[in-house]
Amino acid sequence: MTASVSLGRRTLSAGGLAAIALAMAPRELRASPEQARAWLLGKVKGAPVEGKLAIRAPEIAENGLAVPITVSVDAPITAGSHVQAIYVAADGNPDPGAASWRLSPLAGRAEVQMRMRLAATQKVWAVAETSDGQVFIASREVKVTIGGCGG
Repeated sequence: MTASVSLGRRTLSAGGLAAIALAMAPRELRASPEQARAWLLGKVKGAPVEGKLAIRAPEIAENGLAVPITVSVDAPITAGSHVQAIYVAADGNPDPGAASWRLSPLAGRAEVQMRMRLAATQKVWAVAETSDGQVFIASREVKVTIGGCGG
């Protein structure tokens, strides 16, 4: 037994108009650097300091659909002191929170990798929190080219 679906002219017209309306709707606003930092700092306890945390990403991304990002922390991994969380945000996203990881001493090293969609030039932020309360923060601007031009 097969089922068939019949679509009339009005149904197709209404669907087409809805698609056009959706395409013409205003895009969501970008988060600000302050919102990205606030999102990150809301995840951790303690005041962040720069250093020990590194973000590796291309300076210029020719394709913003899948920008490779690596976040690493230069800190010892022991049972008593290890990186327990890493958070990543982007200040050009409507919702700045991009990713989070929970780590244990079994991780071996505090490094995570991801691919992030970046629609335009923006800063990528990261925060790492250790089990003994240290918090590290870093940021890196990634320029996204659009059609071969800097965006």
